[in-house]
Amino acid sequence: MDNSLKITALQPEVLVRLLKQAGSRTASPEMIAEDLASGAPQNPDGTINLIEYAAWLAKEENDEL
Repeated sequence: MDNSLKITALQPEVLVRLLKQAGSRTASPEMIAEDLASGAPQNPDGTINLIEYAAWLAKEENDEL
């Protein structure tokens, strides 16, 4: 079994774990679900592309300024 991460196809729970390991204090399954409901990009299979998600977060943050 291949245990490598594919940053273009992360399960939401893996994304939460990665964000927490990177220092996020707010990452949670609920936060990811809210972001997806608000239009965050998601692959057809339900996985999340970390690069596209980060770009979406940056855009959302910029739109709030």
